Amino acid sequence: MNYPVIARVLSWLLCTEGVLLLLPCIISLIFGEDQGMVYFALAILAIAVGLLASRRKLPNQAIYQREGFVAVGLSWLLLSLYGALPFLLTGEIPSYVDALFEIVSGFTTTGSSILDNVEALSHTSLFWRSFSHWIGGMGVLVFILMLIPGNGGTQMNLMRAESPGPDVSKFVPRVRNTAMVLYKIYLSMTLVQIALLAATGMNWFHNLCITFGTAGTGGFGILNDSCASYTPVQQWIVTVFMIAFGVNFSFYYLFLLKKVGEACRMEEVRTYIGIILAAGVAIAVQIHGQFATWEQTFRAAFFQVGSIITTTGYSAVDFDQWPSFSKAILLLLMIIGACAGSTGGGVKVSRVVLVAKSVKLELEQLLHPHGVQRVRMDGKLVDRQMLNSVFIFMITYFLIFALSVLAISLDDFSFETNFSAVAATLNNIGPGLAEVGPARNFGLYSNPAKLILTFDMLAGRLELLPILILFYPKTWRKNG
Repeated sequence: MNYPVIARVLSWLLCTEGVLLLLPCIISLIFGEDQGMVYFALAILAIAVGLLASRRKLPNQAIYQREGFVAVGLSWLLLSLYGALPFLLTGEIPSYVDALFEIVSGFTTTGSSILDNVEALSHTSLFWRSFSHWIGGMGVLVFILMLIPGNGGTQMNLMRAESPGPDVSKFVPRVRNTAMVLYKIYLSMTLVQIALLAATGMNWFHNLCITFGTAGTGGFGILNDSCASYTPVQQWIVTVFMIAFGVNFSFYYLFLLKKVGEACRMEEVRTYIGIILAAGVAIAVQIHGQFATWEQTFRAAFFQVGSIITTTGYSAVDFDQWPSFSKAILLLLMIIGACAGSTGGGVKVSRVVLVAKSVKLELEQLLHPHGVQRVRMDGKLVDRQMLNSVFIFMITYFLIFALSVLAISLDDFSFETNFSAVAATLNNIGPGLAEVGPARNFGLYSNPAKLILTFDMLAGRLELLPILILFYPKTWRKNG
């Protein structure tokens, strides 16, 4: 284990977080709030410690697969543990466990909250809370890789460990340039949404916070009713961009290269859009009686479908009051999630497609035992190692899911509450059903249960392995 190189990554991370903590200070100055002093002190401390720790020269700067996964797991832990301090030291969230839950929910783009009254927070903390979505959406280490030079071959291990989905490849030969491409697309889409919401007359502060949550598919609202108070046009804009940020960013890169045909042939994206259309129409037909017009019906249905499948978690209505069939659809969408290589969470559409293709392959081989059948994705053969990794992920995912439901059930809430709470956190959704529905929050759980759900959020965002490997004893052996 190359501990010095892991320490270097952590120092970069701390320094970057310090710089990012300066942005809420600007909001504090604009609104004349005292909380900015806490953010400024923490920012300077993080920058100073990060710079001092990164000055040490390293004899070996290689980041191999093990170091990559460990560095990513520890980086997200450090990011969260330090990022929770502003909430605690300003006194706005007096419990550290609650503050940690809130900021992990932000960085992992989950959007679950322990707050009863979001509007009671200062503008400074509301901004940090929402901005954490934008930071975590594309990945903070991907952001760092965009800024620093280094060994692209070994840095790819950092990007693979942090990026969501079963397969991460470089767009361009150098990892740094790949990170720059990702962030250019990410920033461009963010700015377009800001411009469109500004054109509707949305307040600039609301605009920034809602856009950060949409881009990162996070879902922290700054109003107690989330997005219900916004105009129909604003809700439609948010809906479109939630769905857009749930698309594999390779799709957009192919469009930039003018490879439109190749982009349109991406099975994952076509399946993703098909699921959204089918789910939206099915829910709209069932809930039509609750709304005055079909426009209101389709807006509510597609807003919530887009919000749930992309794991954003915004709400425009209390969908916990919808019929069981509609809620069951939303629960399935929580598990399916968005596309690989997007800012969304969940199992990912690509894995669902590969599992479905594998089942079909087994059926074909039962009927034609001597035939040669292979799984293909986008016209390319999928190797056995990739399929094995998908099935291992699925087994691990459902094992963690089951154990988490079992553990938090000690708090003695209903099965619907506990099941949807784990679904909401492990898939980085935000709201669940029943006692953790869109009109309520996660503050009812005990501290041990909150820590389990916090673990689930981190495990879900990092695709399980970078967090699980930290608990595997052989990871820390010198020659393990």
